[in-house]
Amino acid sequence: MGRVYAILGDIHANIEALETVLADARAQGATHYVCVGDVVGYNAAPAECIRVVRDELQCPVVRGNHDHYVSYFDTNLADFHPAAAQVVEWTRSQLTNDDMSWLHNLPLQKPVMGFMLVHSTLDMPDHWGYVFDNQQAESNFNYQYTQICFHGHTHVPIIYANTPGGVVHYEACDFTYEFGQKLFINVGSVGQPRDGDPRASYVLFDMSARQVRFRRLEYDVAAAQARIRDAGLPERCAERLEQGR
Repeated sequence: MGRVYAILGDIHANIEALETVLADARAQGATHYVCVGDVVGYNAAPAECIRVVRDELQCPVVRGNHDHYVSYFDTNLADFHPAAAQVVEWTRSQLTNDDMSWLHNLPLQKPVMGFMLVHSTLDMPDHWGYVFDNQQAESNFNYQYTQICFHGHTHVPIIYANTPGGVVHYEACDFTYEFGQKLFINVGSVGQPRDGDPRASYVLFDMSARQVRFRRLEYDVAAAQARIRDAGLPERCAERLEQGR
């Protein structure tokens, strides 16, 4: 049996969503796990999610912008949305020194068995640029030396393909790719989807079959919302979970 990777991203301290995704990944035959960043932020279980990703999965992870803002104290939060900045400050108070060190030392990009992981883009991974269209994806392909790169950051699952006629995109779907076809794939968000669908999103990547499968799962949104409210975090963080925004 070949390797089947569960590609996780933008968990954002949502332990309810993460546990649901991992149960599904096991049931779907996942043999390995990776994460495209933002283990923390927005939701109220940062320490719990770090324990799962770092200690239980022990999988390759790249640093997301929220992982960065939480663990780099010299980062200016002035340009951050006030609610997100409040969660960053609260998250820092919930983590141990070991947790902070782990987030701080995550790489910005990482090769894994012939494919690549990055949170935002390969051209300037520390600038946290968003890719919402073909033109924005095009510059990334100039720096992509593997056939496939998985990323996150926008919380919107989508496939970008570099073709002889230019960059095209496909909505999230089960996809079997050809040899030599270069793809930049956003896996969506485990813990805070933003495509209008509140279900948790992740990807299964079957290397031997050259197949990418997007999975969407209902989870206990009410429990995640209650955790946010009990922690005294902004109500906006709780409301958007049920909206998928």
